[in-house]
Amino acid sequence: MARIFLIGATGGVGHRLAPMLIHAGHDVSGLHRKAEQAEDLRAAGVTPVQGDLMDMDAKALGYAVAGHDAIVFSAGAAGSGPERTAEIDGHGPVKMIEAARAAGIRRLYLVSAMPEAGRGTEVKHGFELYMRTKKEADAALSISGLDWVILRPGTLLDEDGDGMVALSRAVTYGTVKRGNVAQTLAALIDRPEIRQEILELTDGNAPLADAVDALVRR
Repeated sequence: MARIFLIGATGGVGHRLAPMLIHAGHDVSGLHRKAEQAEDLRAAGVTPVQGDLMDMDAKALGYAVAGHDAIVFSAGAAGSGPERTAEIDGHGPVKMIEAARAAGIRRLYLVSAMPEAGRGTEVKHGFELYMRTKKEADAALSISGLDWVILRPGTLLDEDGDGMVALSRAVTYGTVKRGNVAQTLAALIDRPEIRQEILELTDGNAPLADAVDALVRR
């Protein structure tokens, strides 16, 4: 089993993903910003690592991730302003890439966003910045030469997963439960042969195991 480092361990996807990975036998560490979050992470079986992506540079992140086999980046600014969007959603994945190289880690998983997000609605400046920033981070990871997977979920619902999804290189835009995003990441981590793929995800009609098996067969 692998040692997994979660960036965004206390978020809507990360806090659901951690126990899934632990149940599968992985050793999980989680980055957290607030000191009081450490106790909850330990209670969940996660090794807490305190740090703020707004302040950490690639060198500091490299120290944090050293000794791990894979990194999952599910952090986000969550609409907290353009400065945080640029630093967390944009520079954060770039720092992850640099940190992974320094620590000799090849496997990276990035939660991004589907390009169709917001289509048909009035797009505000902050959202346009968010989407542009996400795409730039995707592009940086795609040319990194590492064993990456970029997962682009549809509109996130704050619900646990039911394991029924639509997962492929391109799917029709829709919503997806955060629990299904976490389940999909856990499944992808357990299939390391799936690499250098950009995958889109929504809730759907296919059992997750079948959807992942289809990716392997392809």
